[in-house]
Amino acid sequence: MPITYKDAGVDIDAGERFVKKIKPYVTSTFRPEVLTQIGGFGGLFALKKYVNPVLVSGTDGVGTKLKIAFLTGRHDTVGIDLVAMCVNDIIVQGAEPLFFLDYLATGKLHPDAQADIVKGIAGGCRQAGCALIGGETAEMPAFYDDGEYDLAGFAVGVVEKKKIISGNRIKPGDRLIGLASSGLHSNGFSLVREVLLNRSPYTVDDILPELKKPLGDVLLTPTRIYAKTVKSLIKSFDIRGMAHITGGGITDNLPRVLPKGVGAIVNTGTWKIHPIFGLIQRKAAVDDSEMYRDFNMGIGMIVVVPPKQAASVMKKARQLGEKAYEIGEIIKGKHAVRYMPEN
Repeated sequence: MPITYKDAGVDIDAGERFVKKIKPYVTSTFRPEVLTQIGGFGGLFALKKYVNPVLVSGTDGVGTKLKIAFLTGRHDTVGIDLVAMCVNDIIVQGAEPLFFLDYLATGKLHPDAQADIVKGIAGGCRQAGCALIGGETAEMPAFYDDGEYDLAGFAVGVVEKKKIISGNRIKPGDRLIGLASSGLHSNGFSLVREVLLNRSPYTVDDILPELKKPLGDVLLTPTRIYAKTVKSLIKSFDIRGMAHITGGGITDNLPRVLPKGVGAIVNTGTWKIHPIFGLIQRKAAVDDSEMYRDFNMGIGMIVVVPPKQAASVMKKARQLGEKAYEIGEIIKGKHAVRYMPEN
């Protein structure tokens, strides 16, 4: 008896239904430079208005935060995380995000549920101002459990060569402006799940007093996308360096943009820390140094500026909808971050 591809677990018809469902989400992200429609073999994007363009690219995934999506049955936010983790990396070098591509792999294609994933990706692209010009959906039976999937993304941006922000102009006395995170973002979830779901009696539906909403909702809060804010700040101020605070926290990510011979002092207590971090720390019984290395601790992006511009940068960031704080300064010395309590 003949065996079809569908018998083996791959439903081509479901794939076609999926493409039809996601088409309006994808096309809603298109910029004038996009020259192709959904369904082609490759996405075409015309570079315009640049004199000496340098392309900046980044790739990332959502990690084990996806496990929370599986537990809650909510799939409309992790696509935002996917875009955020990629575009937030490329904007720190001054790049404008241009386009994005995604890769979705799953054991069995469920067009309705997985269309929600792409809806989130498209929403993230609109927030970042970039076009979703391509992607791949792979149905891989027996590789993933039914209802589970993995996500990866790839972002490309552009910056004029003379406007690249490398951090090489950072010097002692410069101030650190922290832009608030929306919560955990997409890092540390292996520890989060172990502490809050495996070793505690909580479920994703529990409403904890300090969180005031279901735990699953808090954990699924999308990663904040800073692209439009950063683009505006670059136009108006002397931005000398930026750091996207992801895995490794401020401890490991800020030194990545610091030149040799300088370090940073971060004044803890100068910003409001989301209650989720306090809950994790209490349940995990870990010290502050571990927390500041595992999590963003409430700061998702750090912008380094001259001291005379610090107040104006914060004012502008707040006008753009960010919570912004002066959290420290650059000092001469060891190439590392020192944490100090607020004066």
